[in-house]
Amino acid sequence: MKRNLFITGVVVAAISVTAFAANAKEQGGKMRGPQEPRITFEELDLDGDGFVTEDDMAAHAAARFAASDSNGDGVLSADELEAATLKRMQDRAAGKAGKMIERRDSNGDGVLSPDEMAPRKDRSAKMFERADTDGDGKISKTEFEAARDKIREHRKGMRKGPKSGSDEG
Repeated sequence: MKRNLFITGVVVAAISVTAFAANAKEQGGKMRGPQEPRITFEELDLDGDGFVTEDDMAAHAAARFAASDSNGDGVLSADELEAATLKRMQDRAAGKAGKMIERRDSNGDGVLSPDEMAPRKDRSAKMFERADTDGDGKISKTEFEAARDKIREHRKGMRKGPKSGSDEG
């Protein structure tokens, strides 16, 4: 019983963080990639009243736990957790693939050709220009690593969410 309560608590905490991140995104935060919120407000607002309560979050956590407990024994094994995680990853990958086809399928045939998959000229030119800090038309290893580090720092800042109020001058 204590184990079930602990697992439920962990799931509720994870959902709480996700709900907070979803709210931050709605408020203008730019969250993408692995840190992007996985649960929508509507999924948490089970009664549809426009608010998420602790009861809504607990009910969502319980439903998610039950869905992951494939053998119905009331506990989650490593195999069940792995299967649930893989399913969520597959669902996200399918969604991302569909969105990519929507964005890049310029002729509307439902598949992507090499031309449609090629980097967009305007975007890749801008990225190249930013990385080529000395303007010699080539990106050295040093410039490449500096650009990579800058991207990592940018992503790290995005994970922290939007900045509210600033003490910086």
